[in-house]
Amino acid sequence: MDSELAALTTSGATTLVSLMVTDSWTHARELLRRFLSRSDPGNSTITDLDAARARLLASQSTGHPDGARDTVEQWDAYLRHLLEARAVSGAELRELLTSLQDLQSGAARSGTVHNNINGGVQHGPVIQSGRITGLTIHAHHPDPPQD
Repeated sequence: MDSELAALTTSGATTLVSLMVTDSWTHARELLRRFLSRSDPGNSTITDLDAARARLLASQSTGHPDGARDTVEQWDAYLRHLLEARAVSGAELRELLTSLQDLQSGAARSGTVHNNINGGVQHGPVIQSGRITGLTIHAHHPDPPQD
């Protein structure tokens, strides 16, 4: 295996493992399931992936420092095996890695959101959102009654 593909498998494994502990995991798992559907029709690799995630989460909760490294090595070896067996191509692996990195960058942007409403009682809807741009709200105030 050439050095470019070896670097690709290592990067793919590292990105995959980092996503295992984020809110983006469900999406990453589905990307990998689709990626592996041709070479693993029985989805046994997804079962292995779920087990690896459980071990990783357990190692984090017990403070085991080698859990992530062990998991990266496991998935690096698996991705190399897929390339060597020609079950996937380098281009397919690059495409998967790009998708996983997009998820990872989205996971890095997310964080804890804490909202407060101040200034009295709100008698209307309160909208909570991440980012709204280009929005203009015009309040309609009926004319006061004429005496």
